Amino acid sequence: MARYTGPKTKIARKFGEAIFGEDKSFEKRNYPPGQHGNARRRGKKSEYAIQLMEKQKAKYTYGILERQFRGLFKKARAAQGITGEVLLQLCESRLDNVVFRMGIAPTRSAARQLVSHRHITVNGELVNIPSYSLKAGDVVAVREKSKSLEAIDRSLSNSSQVFEWITWNTATMQGTYVSVPARIQIPENINEQFIVELYSK
Repeated sequence: MARYTGPKTKIARKFGEAIFGEDKSFEKRNYPPGQHGNARRRGKKSEYAIQLMEKQKAKYTYGILERQFRGLFKKARAAQGITGEVLLQLCESRLDNVVFRMGIAPTRSAARQLVSHRHITVNGELVNIPSYSLKAGDVVAVREKSKSLEAIDRSLSNSSQVFEWITWNTATMQGTYVSVPARIQIPENINEQFIVELYSK
């Protein structure tokens, strides 16, 4: 499965925020990467550059490559509702993202690994496709044989975020994707309208 495996702190510095989660290296150097770092004078970005940056930020945040992301945009444009909002909702409904949101994994890349390595079930069936799109009411659980994994226990014990659109029961190690999240319930700092404008050119 193709995915970004390059230096994450460098990408986070490019966008000026820790898009991959907690990053001590980013906290120390939260200015743009490059030889001149903070001292470099940066001209005003063009409209296209701003839109492109926003698209790249969304792709890196959710761990989706261009071809897949473009496919999601086409799906969002064909659906009812506001295209940009629907695009983010499609990203949020991915299995790897929901596993991350439930606290089963500390990052989306760790969640992708859990799904790929067959540790996660959906409605009682093993699913090893991170991009699997969940529907409201789907039950996501840790596979019986994987419930003793230390990495999952550690992630759940460190997880404190609560989302209204998902439920999680630590005792049974399963949760429900209750509903599609509204835009206000998605915490990511992404201006989806810029992405819509970019793809609409």
